[in-house]
Amino acid sequence: MNTEEKIGEGLVKVGAMTKEQVQDILQRQRDGNDGLFGIMALELGYVGEEVLLDYLEEKGL
Repeated sequence: MNTEEKIGEGLVKVGAMTKEQVQDILQRQRDGNDGLFGIMALELGYVGEEVLLDYLEEKGL
């Protein structure tokens, strides 16, 4: 596992999210939303729970 890979980068790489969706979440975090990336992606409907869990499991997280 590449420990330097951020979750957003990984989800884009596997086709689960777009770069624009990742940038939206990162901007929200910069604007003060302290939510975790994966939770925000779920809440915004950018990624499904099963897809996120599969990705995290595959990465050993």
